[in-house]
Amino acid sequence: MKLLISLLLWINFAGTPDLASIRKMYADVAKSEANAKEFTEKLSAVSNNDDKILVAYKAASVLLDSKFEKKIGEKISRFKEGAKLLESIIKSDPNNIEIRMIRLSIQEDVPGITGYKKNIKEDKKFLTENYSKQNTALKEYLKAFVLQSKSFSEKERQFVK
Repeated sequence: MKLLISLLLWINFAGTPDLASIRKMYADVAKSEANAKEFTEKLSAVSNNDDKILVAYKAASVLLDSKFEKKIGEKISRFKEGAKLLESIIKSDPNNIEIRMIRLSIQEDVPGITGYKKNIKEDKKFLTENYSKQNTALKEYLKAFVLQSKSFSEKERQFVK
């Protein structure tokens, strides 16, 4: 009986990654194929019924992983899958600043040909207007993103300083 309980607990904890480790990995995920694959693997157990922020990171992992697909058809398919999932999460929780940050981080880096760059101004404005309402840990995470983001000018970054 103890073995069964231990196994169930291990499966439960091994299945869903913790948000802190995901945030830590996200900063470097686009730097290499190995990082993208590791990130995708870490989020593979996340289902659409899990925490919405984790699902948004999973969507980002699919989008980022599509960059490394060899076949163009598979690249497009994975990209569409990730974008559709991310947009559905934003639609279900439009006031979640971290999910908006995830979309902004994706949209500022995808090629224009994808047509997936339409929400950059909207998400920048949302981050700017809602940053001060966040807890300290989330503010630090958002600040790190804003300071390295291509979407914010030096003047626009002042709200995080």
